This record gives sequence, structure tokens and C-alpha cells, in this order.
Amino acid sequence: MNRPLEHLTSALAQRYRIERELGRGGMATVYLADDLKHERKVALKVLRPDLAATLGTERFLSEIRTTAKLNHPHILALYDSGEAQAEGPGQPTLLYYVMPFVDGESLRDRLARDKHLPVDEALRIASEVADALVYAHAHDIIHRDIKPENILLQSGHAVVADFGIARAVSAAGSERITLTGLALGTPAYMSPEQAAGERDVDGRSDLYALACVLYEMLAGEPPFTGPTLDSILVQRFTQPPPRLRVKVPHISSGVDAALYTAMARAPEDRFATVERFAQALIAKNGPTDAGGHERSIAVLPFANMSGDPENEYFSDGISEEIINALTQLPRLRVAARTSSFSFKGRNADLRTVGEQLNVTTVLEGSVRKAGDRLRITAQLVNVADGYHLWSERYDRELTDVFVIQDEIALAIAGKLKVTLGVGEALIRPPTENLEAYELFLKGRALARQRGSALLRAVECFDQALRLDPAFAPAHAELAEALLLLSLYGLVHPSEVYARAAAATERALALDSSLVAGQLALGLLSLMGEFDREKAAAAWARAVELDPTSQDARALRALFDWCYVRGDHDRALPELRAVVEADPLSAHARAQLALALAWNRQAELAAAESERGIELDPTAFYPNWTRLHALALGPGAAEAVEIGRSMLSRFGRHPWLMMGLALAHGATRRPEKADALYAELFARSRGEYVQPAVLTVAALGAGRRADVLRHVAEAAEVRDPLFALIAPQWPGYDALRTDPEFVSVLRRLRWDRPMKPGKLEAGVA
Repeated sequence: MNRPLEHLTSALAQRYRIERELGRGGMATVYLADDLKHERKVALKVLRPDLAATLGTERFLSEIRTTAKLNHPHILALYDSGEAQAEGPGQPTLLYYVMPFVDGESLRDRLARDKHLPVDEALRIASEVADALVYAHAHDIIHRDIKPENILLQSGHAVVADFGIARAVSAAGSERITLTGLALGTPAYMSPEQAAGERDVDGRSDLYALACVLYEMLAGEPPFTGPTLDSILVQRFTQPPPRLRVKVPHISSGVDAALYTAMARAPEDRFATVERFAQALIAKNGPTDAGGHERSIAVLPFANMSGDPENEYFSDGISEEIINALTQLPRLRVAARTSSFSFKGRNADLRTVGEQLNVTTVLEGSVRKAGDRLRITAQLVNVADGYHLWSERYDRELTDVFVIQDEIALAIAGKLKVTLGVGEALIRPPTENLEAYELFLKGRALARQRGSALLRAVECFDQALRLDPAFAPAHAELAEALLLLSLYGLVHPSEVYARAAAATERALALDSSLVAGQLALGLLSLMGEFDREKAAAAWARAVELDPTSQDARALRALFDWCYVRGDHDRALPELRAVVEADPLSAHARAQLALALAWNRQAELAAAESERGIELDPTAFYPNWTRLHALALGPGAAEAVEIGRSMLSRFGRHPWLMMGLALAHGATRRPEKADALYAELFARSRGEYVQPAVLTVAALGAGRRADVLRHVAEAAEVRDPLFALIAPQWPGYDALRTDPEFVSVLRRLRWDRPMKPGKLEAGVA
């Protein structure tokens, strides 16, 4: 039954003849009306009187005029808007806006009838909504209330409604809206930051809502459900996004992963834009594997069952070699080593492992080494039900270690029905000398610890190479360890560059397809030779050889695209992809944090570092990147407190002292920065302190002449830290126009654009 429309003014009635009420929402009553002047059907939306009074006429109409400028095939146009005084004494002022009448149904109507949509149709609708949002976001307009009710289906195509009301309500101020008892946004689709009351949300909030809508189109229900609003919001803030494939097993793993990223709790963990989400959906909507099951696996570190705890590196090494072998299998997604190894010693429930690493199977096992005898057990488990798909025990001679690794990898391939696509063994023994192999595994384990452990790693690699001079991976790992020692300021560059160059050359001469060799060449070229083009080509070659190598992708993105070129449009999405592939890696989070800081997003960088610290509170790298990010941004005062705390925890490390000096300078305490600089300079007379470190400390102290002197020294000794910070680091911004600084860059030939090499030219 139509309700009487007595509150509508005669003036309004002269322009629009009301036919009937179409519905009442949280913000407005909608009427089907005839536009008398243009002879067309329209939807006349009249705001609730209390809401209209709260918003204010001038502000509402000003904001809604902005949205009237939107002109896009998937955005419902705004025909008219205005105010009208309701007739009768004491009646309120009415605010209204007019939109085309869509003679169809809403997406809500469609879902109420069919519950869920075919995959192709759901993806098409999501793509059309995304297209509308990309256009609106480019005009600085955020919808803030994407939901099935606001997506109309006109001839089967999506049209997004109510851009105007959302913008106007948001602009009027959330604190006043609260007084009306009305929340902007719908709980089932509202992003966490919007639910938390943050006013300055951006396009990633619309992205989150769109992902929730797509999830419902495919699964038949929203991602978070519950009997009350509070129960839904609690889930949103405390639980990770649900995996779509749990409810829709036949969906492609790519769409599942894209939705998972788009619904991340923190905005910075989502796609940077709606456009990237839409591209991911298109790129990743490939066919699923036969039977509707994704081929994915995590290899947990095998338990060391030997009496000697020193054999821990050996059991870890076995696990890592199996990971490397499995990554060669096409159509098998293998969880990254760092994330898998984060479960070491935790005795975690396998379902938890599967959920956190987004895998369907887990390989676990144990290694017992006694003299020349070796016992390895392995079992492949389905994480959904704990069912053992395969298990085996190997009692062999130590000389069979490579054969065992290969047999395990091939057995997994068979059980998961993965076609190998290769005509050779997955494991290629890197050496025939088992003693050299054990030393290599130990050295690699030590090298991953960074810091002073690199010195012991170098010793292990040296010993391994004395036993087998043709051990190519040991040459490559030795070169990288030596270069990292120089980067961290533990040795003078002159002590390691010649050895690193020889080891790199030997590794690639023995095996030019060795990814570790190309990575070492990239580090050597940039940090030792200051040759940017050569480094870029090496990293591009490494990614070409193994696109699944997270180390290769991260090094290219951070060192080449970020540090050298300042190309953050490529660097940040790539580093986010690395974090997505290796979600439990504190190191990957820290790398992303550095790139964000270089892009002058200090607050986001600090937040990313904090996530890394949560993953590994004792790790130096994420702790230092947080100090660095805060010192560069508005959090310099907090950086001072953090820096002092870190000095007590990690000692008076030069990198900490330079970060603290930078923070003191930013908080206008140059005398405190000067004291730190004086200490570092005094230490440099008796020990090696990187000139680049001295430049940063001198910057904090306001010693410009000393800064430029140390800049020249850093270029002269080929300080690798200088190679990383000189081109783009925000802390050097004040030096960019200084003639002495420009002269140093000119001598290094860094004052000219890079010339893309053969490989780099093809990089998108």
C-alpha cells in the first residue's frame, strides 16, 4: 500500500508526480516518480528529516554537486538535487536528490533469488563495479557504502548507485552522524578502518567492500556473518579473512588469493588500488586443477632426531633442498621457506599451518644422522582432515642423501598428481663431497642469521671450497656473505671485494644458470663496482631464471627499482607480492617498510616494520627499519625513545646510532645528535665505521661540511651503504642541489638516467 506523501511540498510535486514508495533505507525514502518536464521515470530519494537537519542544507548540496559531475556507464547518474520546505507549521526542511529509475533489479534482489552467481557472471559484475570505482577514485570520490543494494543490474550490467549520499554524509562529519544513530557503511561489507570510525578512508575501503560483495556472489553469503552487528565486527577485527576455496572448492586459487589480499585487515596489506584488484582477478581466473583441488604444499623444517644439536643445520638443509626441488614442479604452489620455517619448534596444529600459509597439504618429517648412516622419515598430510596421503622411512647411507631428497619430491609429485614436465631428477647434487655439502649447509644456515654470524658462514664456505673447488653454490653463497659483511659495516670494502668478485666469477663460470650466482653478481655490481646497469641486468636475469624466487624478486624490487631508480610504482606492488607469498617473514616485511620509507610514506613504513617485529621480536632488521621510518617522518620523537631502547638491547651499533642522530636532528636537538656523531667519528679512527653512516649522523648534527666530506669518502672507498642511499634516500634531499654532492654523483656517472639493458628493457 502506498503511504501518503503529505510532507512533500506542492513545489516539488509540480516537478515530480509521485507514483509510489519503492522502499526505505537507513538514510532515505525512495519514490518512483515521473519527471514532468522531461517525461521520464526517475527515482526520487528524500533524506530522513533528522538526518537532513544534522547534515545541513548547504554542506549536503555542495558535496552532492561534486558527485553530479561523475559521468561513467557503470555509475548511476545524478539528475537533480535540492531542498524543499515541507508544508505545515513546524515541518522540517527536506533534502532530496533524483536519479534515473532502473527498470531492473538490484544485486541484492538477484542474490535473494539465486543465492550465488556463476563464476563468470560474478567476476564480470565485480569488474564493472571496479571500473566505476576506479573512475570515481580518480576524481577523489570514495563511495563508502558498496553493497549489493547499491549495485543495480540494468540489462544484466552493473550500475553503482548512491555515490552522492555517501560523499555528502561523510563530508558532513562522522561525529554528527553518530548523533542520528546512523553509521555510514553496512556492517557485512564495511572495512575495518571504516568500522573503527576513521574518517579519512581512501579507495582501499571501497576495495574491501567490493571484495566482500564478490565473496558473497560466489559463496552465497558474506565473508563474516553472525547474529549481531557486534559479532560481525569482532570477527572482522580478530580473524583473518576466510578463504573462499573452503566454501567454493572449484574456484581458481588465483581468485581466492586475490580476494584474500583485498580483504586484508590493514589497508596497506590490500592491493594499492581497485584497478590492481581487477587486474588480479582477470589474470588469476585460470582453470582449477582436475578434481577441483589446488596443488599447494608447505614443507615444515624436519626435526633433528640426532643426539648432536649441531646437526640441526643438516635437517634444516634437507628441508630447504626439498622446498627448492618442489618449486620446480609446474602447477604446484610451494609456501616460501621463511614462512614455513617460522613454525619450527612450535608443534603447531596442521590446520593452523594450512590456514596461515594458504596450503592444502603439509610435508613434515625428521632426520637422524649417526656417523655414515642416515634415517629420514617424511609424511604428507592433508590439512583439512589430517589424513596422511603418503609416508615413508629411508634408512640409507649418508651418500644417498641426494637420492632420498629426489625420491621424496617425486613421491609428492605423484601423490598430488602434478605432471613433472621435466625429463631429469629434481635434485642435482651440487657436489660429490659430502663433507663439503655439510659445511655448505652449515654456512648457509649461519648466513641467514646475518650480523656477525656471517663471519662464521664465510669460514664454512671457505672450508667447503677447499674440499671441492668446483662447488658452484658455495662460491655464490660465499660471495653474498662477503658482500653483506661489507654492507653491514663489519669489514672494510677493500677486504672483501676482490674475494667476492672472484667467487662470483667462479660460480657463474661453473653454472651460468645459478640464481644465487646472478644475485651475487647484482650485489657485487651495485655495491662493489657502483655499476647500476650491470646490477639491474643481473637481477632481471635471476628473476627470469626462477620467477618463484622471492629473494630474487625482493632484491630487484628493493635495490634496483626502489634504491636506485625510485620507481615505487613497480617496487611497492612487487614487494607486497613477496610479502603475500611469504606472509610470516619478518625480513620481507622489513624490506617493504624500507621501500615505503623511501617513498616518503613514513607512517605506513613504521606500521609495516611493527608487523615484522610481531613476527620476530628479536630480529634486528625490522626493529631498525621502524627506527629509520620514524626518524624520517613525523614520528621522530617516538624514534628517539625507540632508538634509546634499541641501544640497550642491541648495543651501540653504528646503524642504530646514525638513526638516533637523525631522529635527534628532526626533533631539533642537534647537540644530542652531535654527541653521537662525535662518538662515531672517534671510533672511526680505531675501527672501520662506514662513511655513509657518518654522513647520516653528521646530517642530524647539522654538520654540513662534515656531511660532504664523508660523502666524498664514501664514494672513494665504495661504501655499499652509500650506493644504496645516494640515489633516492629522502634523508639526502637537502643535498641534492649542493654542487659538491652533485659533483660526487657526476664522478660516479650517477647524474644521468639509467640505460635499460637487454633484459631490463623487457621488464614491465
